[in-house]
Amino acid sequence: MPDWKNKLFFGDNLRILREHVPDESVDLVYLDPPFNSNANYNVLFKEKGGERSHAQITVFEDTWKWGAEAEETYFDTIQHGGRMSDFLQAFRVLLGPTDMMAYLVMMAPRLQQLYRVLKPTGSIYLHCDPTASHSLKLLMDSIFGSENYLNEITWKRTSAHSDAKQGRKGFGNVADILLYYCKSEDFTFHPEHSPYSEDYIAAKYPCIDSDGRRFGYWDMTGPGGAAKGNPRYEVMGVTRFWRYSKTKMDELIAQGRIVQPSPEAVPRYKRYLDEMQGVPMQNMWDDISPINSQAQERLGYPTQKPEALLERIIKASSNEGDVVLDPFCGCGTTISVAERLHRKWIGIDITHLAITLIRHRLADTHGVELCPYDVIGDPKDLASAKALAQVDRYQFQWWALGLVDARPAGDIKKKGADIGIDGYINFVDDMSGKAKRIIIQVKSGHVKAGDIRDLKGVLEREKAAIGGFITLDEPSAPMKTEAVSAGFYESALKFEGSSRTERFPKIQILTIEELLEGKKLAYPRHRIETFKQAARKPKAKGEAPGLF
Repeated sequence: MPDWKNKLFFGDNLRILREHVPDESVDLVYLDPPFNSNANYNVLFKEKGGERSHAQITVFEDTWKWGAEAEETYFDTIQHGGRMSDFLQAFRVLLGPTDMMAYLVMMAPRLQQLYRVLKPTGSIYLHCDPTASHSLKLLMDSIFGSENYLNEITWKRTSAHSDAKQGRKGFGNVADILLYYCKSEDFTFHPEHSPYSEDYIAAKYPCIDSDGRRFGYWDMTGPGGAAKGNPRYEVMGVTRFWRYSKTKMDELIAQGRIVQPSPEAVPRYKRYLDEMQGVPMQNMWDDISPINSQAQERLGYPTQKPEALLERIIKASSNEGDVVLDPFCGCGTTISVAERLHRKWIGIDITHLAITLIRHRLADTHGVELCPYDVIGDPKDLASAKALAQVDRYQFQWWALGLVDARPAGDIKKKGADIGIDGYINFVDDMSGKAKRIIIQVKSGHVKAGDIRDLKGVLEREKAAIGGFITLDEPSAPMKTEAVSAGFYESALKFEGSSRTERFPKIQILTIEELLEGKKLAYPRHRIETFKQAARKPKAKGEAPGLF
């Protein structure tokens, strides 16, 4: 695909997969969909009557419930027949119209689309938790075929869990599950290895030669003898069944790799530690830590997964230049790692919050000029911005904050009470390193001069430097007068003995139309802190940066 350009889609991944991703065009799929565990993170169903609940609007507190949307999706899916249809009908009888059934109905058509877009050499990793993994595995069997099941990988994400403190009975849940399937026996796979433990090295490689190389002596006899096809002959006066042919054995003897520890002892093979790759990776992954509060890569997104996890998956199941797809891409870990490892990528998410986080993450980590991609599905003009505001004012708010590179205010898990702050920008304009703050308010409806007076009060209360007022409607003359009366923020810059003062309007009104045309919020930009920046990482060795 010489004209390939990476793609970041906003919208429902089912529609986007159907309309934008061709058959057999993807090499690797990783998906971390919302779990059915009372703490889900993407909105795909409306509640009864078509109304979105407050929790659904805030994205991060949704629980799947059986309702009209689930019922409609169920009948739409089963009418096409096939193994997946049989599976859903059987589970409908078993589970009834329950939350778990709603979850499976949501996942089924999406997994079917992922099967369609996956190449014959491709594979898929479905990340889930134990509350749904057993049901999802049967669903995956019905779509990909049980013969294409490869592994159930357990990722030990924490060492202890204090469920008992909340009254839970049973053993603590410390692991997630990754269901690993291929599409055919020709799937891409590069074996991964982990380092040997120090105890293992001490026991198996106890010797060091004159060159400082660590080695050990290993058994070469052929287990199973003649029954396993092992040849029998004499080596250094000892006759046994051996692992190697006589010709290969003579070569190893000539190389000094066959050693007889003592006269008449069974010869052994001299193996060097530095020639070994390590322990072949198994299906228990306990060497990758989760994102904790001190992690450098932490962005504050509730379901963020560690880059090391995605790096292992992408390296094992794809090649440079392959296409990696994440249909629930969240804060963009999959596509950021894919970019660093020289893979092409497609990311899809249904929230503007995620799209904004990803855009900043790619810029911070890889640089805009080295990471070209298209964002598809977000408003590009005033009409589409108005349409978004009518459908979902919170999605509009998050999208508008992204236009000025602002971070959403407060805990993104909970909307909470309105304190007059929708977003903020931190900046530093002196050598003290102390951050100053810009307060952002976003309005999608009727605006008036009183809104500007209220913003003035918020600035005073928060001791903020500047206030940005983003409005979908045109501001009135009294609003502009009120904003001008707030005066200016003066930034005195002193660097290497020279100084100068810049003045910035204390309150700035920007319309969505102006922002779409390229107008910027005015403030000191010598050093900017908005989203917590992802650590900049160099491209993996190989192809030149910016290949895609």
